[in-house]
Amino acid sequence: MGNPDSGHHAPSEQAQHPGGMGALRLVAWETTRNCNLACVHCRASATCGPYTDELDTQASFYLLDQIAEVGRPIVILTGGEPLLREDIFDIAAYGTKLGLRMVMAPNGTLITPQSAKRMADSGIQRISVSLDGASAESHDGFRGVDGAYEAAISGIRTAKQAGIEFQVNTTITRLNKGEIPKILSLAEDMGAAALHIFLLVPTGRGKYIVEQGITAREYEETLNWFYDQKDKTNLQLKATCAPHYYRILRQRARAEGKSVTRQTHGLDAVTRGCLGGTGFCFVSHRGVVQPCGFLDVNCGDVTRDSFADIWRYSEVFESLRDFDRLKGKCGECEYKKVCGGCRARAYEATGDWLAEEPLCTYEPRKKNA
Repeated sequence: MGNPDSGHHAPSEQAQHPGGMGALRLVAWETTRNCNLACVHCRASATCGPYTDELDTQASFYLLDQIAEVGRPIVILTGGEPLLREDIFDIAAYGTKLGLRMVMAPNGTLITPQSAKRMADSGIQRISVSLDGASAESHDGFRGVDGAYEAAISGIRTAKQAGIEFQVNTTITRLNKGEIPKILSLAEDMGAAALHIFLLVPTGRGKYIVEQGITAREYEETLNWFYDQKDKTNLQLKATCAPHYYRILRQRARAEGKSVTRQTHGLDAVTRGCLGGTGFCFVSHRGVVQPCGFLDVNCGDVTRDSFADIWRYSEVFESLRDFDRLKGKCGECEYKKVCGGCRARAYEATGDWLAEEPLCTYEPRKKNA
């Protein structure tokens, strides 16, 4: 799949409403769990299905109505493979009509001139396509299907010809860490708008390749390298499922004698690391709302409760919006408001989404910051 929690444009801000209520900026909606690939890291362990109880067309429209009651967030139509839904363009057009910014995360292999035109006509403003290797050998090995690389590249070019902006997403593991500079160059050469890197979260099939995850030290090195690229490329760069980046950004800026402002660091200056439950949420193919696709905690069900009530009053979301409830060194860290640690990694490691991030080398300078 394109990527379950594709960031697309970073949220423009992460201010909170009075009372700690998060301002909704981004919703990733798993429109289907059906998929034509078998990616080794897949959060959903998606296959060709079929899957029961997926939200039908009318339920999908109703969900978008409810999202629009809360705000005008970016809505990512993800999966599985969203292009396997016959009504996906009707859904996209409906969201566009409501004033939502509709984007899509296909894997690229099913994009044809016809589907690309329908994307554009339905108001899809950007797509994200995952490239997890700079060659067919490495990408296809990750995606589990021979020919996936060439089909994805072809799909990207077809979408671009239809006037659709695209970004490249890359999940970093030990297997492809050395290829990231080549993937960046490839994205530039193809005319991408952005490159978003994702650090592996061991959920779904990702649990079975956890040994391929990078170490905390490699994590730090990779994010420092990523910071170094921001003045060398015209691409928008965003680190996702890598909240430490927002600490590193401030550490590096301070070392360079710079202030972190919108003028100097763009949207990175006004967003934060882990967005789960604060400015972002995930809706499953069956309508279950979660803080993110990797944090498998049921915060409510849109088939029984209103999305607005879930977003505003879920006890899980309320806990995630109160950074003083973070535990361990995350709770003591002076960067907790801009980083927060990956709540999904903490939950996977300990069963507690408020526990300290397990993949972090940083030691807080002072307690109770």
